[in-house]
Amino acid sequence: MDSFQAARQGGEAAFLALFDEHHLALYRFACRLTGSQADAEDIVQECFLELLRPGCSYDPARTPMRTYLFGVVRNQCLKRLRRSVRPAEDGVAPLAAGSPESLLLEAELEGVVASAVRALPDTQREVLLLAHYERMPLAEIARVMELDIGAVKSRLQRARARLKETLAVYATRQGRIP
Repeated sequence: MDSFQAARQGGEAAFLALFDEHHLALYRFACRLTGSQADAEDIVQECFLELLRPGCSYDPARTPMRTYLFGVVRNQCLKRLRRSVRPAEDGVAPLAAGSPESLLLEAELEGVVASAVRALPDTQREVLLLAHYERMPLAEIARVMELDIGAVKSRLQRARARLKETLAVYATRQGRIP
């Protein structure tokens, strides 16, 4: 019996194993999509509860567990974003030790990159987050987003180009690029 079936039949150890294996990547993805740590926590919890519901549509013959879970998180994020129009939390991670100047510059750059990613159209942002932050293969992204691989490649290319433009403007303003 696989861990999914064991979890659905009340196996706490199997459920915790599934949770431990997937929750961190799902949380990061949800947090980056929503811009809210609290929303990301709720979304990931809902995702795992979905596995236990009688109407769960997961079919291991059709898709891997990871792909299914990312799809559930993506859908939950989209629903939540449609319902809410709150400004996103910054979510900048604590900085490593270094000189005060380098720490300030690093924090500023992280904020600029996070803002630039949040400013991308939803379809481009989702592909970029899955490809770069979650290191998901393009074929798996295509399955999660229910697109063909060509569309995924195109969206990723447009997202990268847009980020490059946005960050080049920032770098020019900072005097980092002549």
